[in-house]
Amino acid sequence: MHFLPLSEFRANASATLDLVERGEIVRIMRHGRPVADLVPVKAEVAAPPPSWKRPFEPVKYLKPPSKTGAQLIIEEREGGSL
Repeated sequence: MHFLPLSEFRANASATLDLVERGEIVRIMRHGRPVADLVPVKAEVAAPPPSWKRPFEPVKYLKPPSKTGAQLIIEEREGGSL
């Protein structure tokens, strides 16, 4: 682990990031107290897509061939069965 005062980090930010990129951990100090740790990024595991983005099977509604959609709705509103 490397310890750097804030002023040195500001002056050498690019070189500090090169250290972190190589796997080193750098602790930034302000007035002798630690304020931040720069750590290398871990390899991210690809998360599965959210459920709303996954492919799905369309809903298949089988209606009686003799009735239209409007007739089915009217029957349902009147309390009839399908």
